[in-house]
Amino acid sequence: MTTPETDVAEQPQEQPGQRPEERLERAVRAAEQALIEFEIAVETFRVEVENFSRLHHQKLGPMYTRLDELEALIAEATAARTGDPEDRRTADEARARVMPMPGVEELFHGWMDGDGLFPEAAAMLTEQTVRPPQRVRPSDEARKLYRELVRKSHPDLAQDDAERGRRDEFIARVNAAYGRGDEALLRELAAEWAAGPVAPARQSTPSEELYARLEWLAQRKELLASVARDLEESAIGAMLRMAPEDPDALLDEIAEQLLAQVAEREAELERLTAS
Repeated sequence: MTTPETDVAEQPQEQPGQRPEERLERAVRAAEQALIEFEIAVETFRVEVENFSRLHHQKLGPMYTRLDELEALIAEATAARTGDPEDRRTADEARARVMPMPGVEELFHGWMDGDGLFPEAAAMLTEQTVRPPQRVRPSDEARKLYRELVRKSHPDLAQDDAERGRRDEFIARVNAAYGRGDEALLRELAAEWAAGPVAPARQSTPSEELYARLEWLAQRKELLASVARDLEESAIGAMLRMAPEDPDALLDEIAEQLLAQVAEREAELERLTAS
């Protein structure tokens, strides 16, 4: 993948008569443009890897699966002929490598099992009443914490609209924690309330905001560079780099090699099982 290597924190050359803020603004604009180009390059390569991975799986996946199955059959036939415990272990390992078919539970993600739909799923699909979830009974300590928090933080105790908003948001979290019977979270909320509201942050100067923006841009580029490295070093990324101009030809070449291997394994299996 060809990606721009411009440092997003690099500042342009200083020009006479420029204010410091102007130089920072120019540096931020240059860094933003470089990052945009870098993001485009990384995303383009990500899509290429994803598409090539899909084609690889569709075209070659069945061949890999067939090879694994043949390896298992050959190992099992060998073990049956020799009776050697080591051959039996090898056969078991080869069979374990063959990808099993997913179970019904995996396919339907909890909607059904081998005996059919779960009652809740059947009720939803037939528009019947769904059995309500089991109610949570909060502990005595949770009830005590809840009452204390409501007394202290009730919105009616607010002196102004801003304080009322803070209390409304806090009470909503308290109610949610109590509804789940989450005593630990209620304790955390009690400690948070006791600590008081967070002091308003000092207003940043324009220069501070620009420096912060440059720092964020640099961090973002580092993250994208890490993503790019992972893509390039992945198995599919490495294959794509081998034939960036014509990846389909590479797939055809690999497919021919796999077909030849399948033919060899099938012949070997036939020899083992013929006698």
